[in-house]
Amino acid sequence: MYEGIAFRTAYVVAGSATEAEEAAHDAFTKAYWALGRFRPGKPFRPWLLTIVANEARNRRRSAGRGHALALRAADEIRGSDPAPSAEATVLGHERNEVLLAAVNRLPEEQRVVVVCRFILDLSEAETASVLGLRPGTVKSRLSRALDRLREEVPRDD
Repeated sequence: MYEGIAFRTAYVVAGSATEAEEAAHDAFTKAYWALGRFRPGKPFRPWLLTIVANEARNRRRSAGRGHALALRAADEIRGSDPAPSAEATVLGHERNEVLLAAVNRLPEEQRVVVVCRFILDLSEAETASVLGLRPGTVKSRLSRALDRLREEVPRDD
């Protein structure tokens, strides 16, 4: 049930599909063994994704890599038209590439918050929990990132 979002979360943090797969797998194992520490009544998804993000962060640190993030957003893009025209599909794809390139140029702290909030579709509270940040920090980083994206990506009206 959580495999897809766990992989995407790990990928955002680790920046590598291979590392993300391993981090997600290890995180599920750690979560299983830590189920006794899970507080009943609390939301499960942020708890699990916190473990995933920490595992991916630890792997990235230990590997010492600084790979550029290439987001896998094609599966996350939701169109409102059930059968878009070929032209609309191409234009939408080009616009998404421009937007994803702009997101990839954001500083890491802003990029990770944007991806968690808008691509992984986490709430601000879940984003804060997963990344170990205060909700106000998430809001301010989102605001700065969105301002920067608005400057870089022309808006289609």
